Amino acid sequence: MTKDKLLISSDFYSVQGEGISSGIPSYFVRLGLCNLNCGMSRPFTNKLLKEKSLEDGEIFKGDLEKELKATWTCDSTSQWLWRGENKDFDYLINQWKEQGIYEQVKDGTIHIIWTGGEPTIKGHQEAIVNFFKYWAMVDFANHVQVPLYNGESINYRKRNGNNQFNEIETNGTIIIGDKLFKIIDQINCSPKLSNSGMSAKQRINPAAIKRIMSHANYQFKFVISTEDDIKEMFRDFVEPFNIPLKNVVCMPGLDSQSDFHERTQFCLEMAKKYKFRGMTRLHISAWDKTLNV
Repeated sequence: MTKDKLLISSDFYSVQGEGISSGIPSYFVRLGLCNLNCGMSRPFTNKLLKEKSLEDGEIFKGDLEKELKATWTCDSTSQWLWRGENKDFDYLINQWKEQGIYEQVKDGTIHIIWTGGEPTIKGHQEAIVNFFKYWAMVDFANHVQVPLYNGESINYRKRNGNNQFNEIETNGTIIIGDKLFKIIDQINCSPKLSNSGMSAKQRINPAAIKRIMSHANYQFKFVISTEDDIKEMFRDFVEPFNIPLKNVVCMPGLDSQSDFHERTQFCLEMAKKYKFRGMTRLHISAWDKTLNV
C-alpha cells in the first residue's frame, strides 16, 4: 500500500444496489484488505491469505459460520483478501474515458463508490485524497500532468467544474481523517452485529461512529436476519449513540435469489414495526451471486 497509488482489487460500472442511493448508476472501486474478517477467525483468514485458494467471486462459509458462531460470511472475501494491484492514478481516469462515462462521473451523474475490504484503512485514505489532488491538477492543466506534491494549496474537490459524487462504504471502526472527510459526499456505514462473529471490541469504535454522525450525509446500514438482530442494533448502536431512525437502513441477510422475496418481506415487516428504513439488495435480485456486474 502506497500513498501515490490505489490498491485496487476490482473496479466496475454498475448500479448501487444497497442503501439510500439504491438504483443510481455508480462506479465501484473496491480497495484491497480489511481490518475485519466477518464469519471467519483470523487463523482461518490467514490460511486463505497464504494459500490464495479462492476463485474469483467464490462465495463460501467461513469457519465461524460453520461453527454457528456467525450467521454469515463476508461475500466479497475473494475480492479483497488477496486480490489487488497498486494502480497509478491515471488508471481510473482512463477507465472512465474508455468506457465513455468520464463526463458523467465528473459531473456526479454516476457516483463513485469507494468500497472494500475497508477503504478507511490509513493508507487507503491517503491514496484516495492524493488521487483527487492529482485528478484536479491534471484536469485543470488540460491533461498536462502537474507534479503531485508541489505544496500548492488547491480546492481539488470542486475545481474546474469537477463535481463528482463520492460515497464511501465503511464498517465504522476506523476514524475518517479530515482530508478524506471533506471529499466524501455520503458515508455508508455498515456496522457489524454479533451475527458477524466479530467481538464487540473489534466492531464498535465510538469515536469513529461519532465522527460519521458529524457528516452532513450519512446512513447506518445494518444486515438483519432475525428480530434479535434488530434488538441488538438498537441496544448497541441506535440508543447509545442517539442515531436518528431516518439515518438507519436495514436490509436482509441474503446472498441468493432463492430466498430473496421471503427475506425482503421480513425486512419490510420489521421496518413497519420498528420505524427504520427497510430495503433489500437490488443486485441480488438482478444478478444473484455474480460479483462485479
